[in-house]
Amino acid sequence: MTDDSRPARPVMLGQNQYGKAENRVVKITRDGATHHIKDLNVSVALSGDMDEVHYSGSNASVLPTDTTKNTVYAFAKEHGIESAEQFGIHLARHFVTSQEPIKIARIRIEEYTWERIEASDANSKFIGADEVKHSFVRKGQETRVTQITYDGSSWEVISGLKDLVVMNSTNSEFWGYVKDKYTTLPEAYDRILATQVAARWRFNWSDDEQRMPHWEKSYEQTKKHMLQAFAETYSLSLQQTLYQMGARIINNRSEIDEVRFSLPNKHHFLVDLEPFGLKNDNEVYFAADRPYGLIEATVLRDGCEAKIPVDLTNL
Repeated sequence: MTDDSRPARPVMLGQNQYGKAENRVVKITRDGATHHIKDLNVSVALSGDMDEVHYSGSNASVLPTDTTKNTVYAFAKEHGIESAEQFGIHLARHFVTSQEPIKIARIRIEEYTWERIEASDANSKFIGADEVKHSFVRKGQETRVTQITYDGSSWEVISGLKDLVVMNSTNSEFWGYVKDKYTTLPEAYDRILATQVAARWRFNWSDDEQRMPHWEKSYEQTKKHMLQAFAETYSLSLQQTLYQMGARIINNRSEIDEVRFSLPNKHHFLVDLEPFGLKNDNEVYFAADRPYGLIEATVLRDGCEAKIPVDLTNL
């Protein structure tokens, strides 16, 4: 028996967290006849003084996960959703400052974007021109993501995107690599380079005394620089392209210190058409599903420390 008369425990509790995952919240802002949509998937994870609920089942320090769900929806009304980052900051601050047992709050958010449907001139005169201001089509280009972590004094904001599929139909080569007895891949001097980008970038904003980034503008500009680097790099390897994408972001966005990419190489192989008496002059390809090369790396501002988990882009 220990000094407090409780049985000795053969094992100890390690890191733990709890919360409500994947709260789907859609906020419509009505600016007269013009409507705006924010469509989020919000996951809340809380950690702190939670030993007893694990050891004895006492819920005295536990804020129900149902309450965290309700808070997400109430905050959508009370604070609005200016951006995924700002919404996550409101939530994280609330959970840490309002509940003494909670020491750290982590908010993960996926954002799904919508764009307006333009009505034809012919239809406008029947339904009224203002009607088209409330019709939308879901964008499918990528999913925007962010993760906000707050411990009561400092912030960590890691934003990014996933499922952004890009392709260069030329200006890509792959040759001069190591060859052994198992190597069968022919060298390529004009190939398709395609990938499905998963990227995370870490902001250097970390406390309330600093000027907060403009989250919406930052996302738009970061994506722009990433895509421009992909398009403008004559690629001798996907690794080279990855580095150029990250470097372009770091060099142009002072609020970002670290970028991590996970880039699956979406292979396109030339189809052998000679059995049919046809010459394939880099025109017809087989798009391979799997297996695929997976290239991952972190690009950092000089003097900065890598803090984005290496597996975050693959979750």
